[in-house]
Amino acid sequence: MSDTHEGNTPSPDELPQPEVRKSKLGFSLIWLVPIVAALVGISLLVNHALSAGPQITVTFLTAEGIEAGKTQVKYKNVVIGKVTTMRLSKDRTHISVVIDLEKDAKAFATKGTRYWVVRPRIGASGVSGIDTLLSGAFIGADAGDSEDDQADFTGLETPPAVTHGAPGRRFVLHSSDLGSLDIGSPVYYRRIQVGRIVSYELDKDGKGVSLQLFIDGPNDRFVSKDARFWNASGVDVSLGADGLKLNTQSIATVIAGGVAFQSAPGPHDETPADEMAEFTLFNDQQTALAPPDGKPLYIRMTFQHSLRGLAPDAPVEFLGVKVGRVVSVNLDYDPVNKTFPVVVGALVYPQRLGKADEKLRAAVGGNEEQQMPRILHGMVDHGLRAQARTGNLLTGQLYIAIDFDKKAPKVAFNESTKPLEVPTMAGDFDHLQEQISSIVDKVEKIPFDSIGKNLDGSLQELHGTLKQVNGELLPEAKKTLQGVNKTVGTANDALSEDSPLQQNIANTLEELQRTVRSVGALTDYLGRHPEALLRGRGADAPPKVILPSTPKQGKDVQP
Repeated sequence: MSDTHEGNTPSPDELPQPEVRKSKLGFSLIWLVPIVAALVGISLLVNHALSAGPQITVTFLTAEGIEAGKTQVKYKNVVIGKVTTMRLSKDRTHISVVIDLEKDAKAFATKGTRYWVVRPRIGASGVSGIDTLLSGAFIGADAGDSEDDQADFTGLETPPAVTHGAPGRRFVLHSSDLGSLDIGSPVYYRRIQVGRIVSYELDKDGKGVSLQLFIDGPNDRFVSKDARFWNASGVDVSLGADGLKLNTQSIATVIAGGVAFQSAPGPHDETPADEMAEFTLFNDQQTALAPPDGKPLYIRMTFQHSLRGLAPDAPVEFLGVKVGRVVSVNLDYDPVNKTFPVVVGALVYPQRLGKADEKLRAAVGGNEEQQMPRILHGMVDHGLRAQARTGNLLTGQLYIAIDFDKKAPKVAFNESTKPLEVPTMAGDFDHLQEQISSIVDKVEKIPFDSIGKNLDGSLQELHGTLKQVNGELLPEAKKTLQGVNKTVGTANDALSEDSPLQQNIANTLEELQRTVRSVGALTDYLGRHPEALLRGRGADAPPKVILPSTPKQGKDVQP
């Protein structure tokens, strides 16, 4: 068995040798796996590079509401990118947010594009960003009109009032101060909101504020070249001859302020104003719609009495027409008279006089600088004076009234003085005070002490007289009255119906009546027979007898 086994087992030399064959491709097939994987990765990278948009960096003061890998960037509620990373600046003043935009959002990586964080806000224009309470804050975007590429942007802390491409136009208003206006404050036309305030800034000289407003189309066509703008903030309350008036645009203007505008009254240029046209913002509607003031004239007035109640912006009136306002009230010192006069400066607008100003200028002639001094000179010679009068009895506020006083003494007027000096006279209240003072002086001169002493002596004498009357005269007067009473009683008894005197009087009256009748009969007889005075009375004629007869033959028959 061993032999056989040994005999059947081949020796190492007899084993077959492996044959190595070379592939025709020149490499092993196992390398296909990493090659395919690399190709897939490269294709993914190429696809990502081809489909990815630009990457930008936006800086904000705070990262409130922003989360890396989660916060989206939206334009008109469409996602155009996502925040990938955030980092704090080295000086710790702001946050840099890196945003990967979509390929289709390449236009948002250009100059003029604006970014801001949309979150719940309550402002002058109302409440915004309520939907972010559930979905979370996101970054809003607004593309500009430029095509120049830009990668770094500074984010806005508040949403812009107007987005690019919105129909409408922008205008500029100039005011002395901002008042209660703010970004987003409404703009009204005939009490309908047609726009809003979009920005404001101080003027370069620091003497005013420039506001930029946006009027939505198509209402921007109502802003003509002669449009008047005024501050419609708060509540306008006025008390006049027509009673109490209250005027406001809306509740929003009371809280957040607002601006209103209207075309100038009367004939005016209705041509629409150009983009970024500049206008003046007036304080109220009445001032805005008033006729143009023209070039102002500064005048000065010196008063020798107290002007308590007179303050800047007090009206200056000429014959009841408001022609200007007070701009300053200052004290001066007169070393000669040792007094402190009050110097009042005012701005007057001659153009407010209308045709009167034109006729006065034509009458005096000369150039514009010479006309007003000449006009004032002539008016002062005719008694033109400035006077401080009470405008409100409740508050004691004063105003300056320029009027004519024919009894005013003549004063010298210098046309070359700058500013022009208008002479003054005491006000009505001051005249009243002088009259009261004069009356008080006269009252003080009355000798009340001597009058009191004399009156006291007179009262003592009167008291003695009354005492004498009560002691002596009254008893005698009482006796006299009793005698008069008895006499009146006797007279009543004598005049009674049953008294003999009364009966005699009645008989006498009857005899008197019979006598009167007899005299009347005698007078009638003598009137018929005046000859009886010479011949005496004849015999009486027999009486006439009337017999019955026929109607035609009835006659008197003598018996």
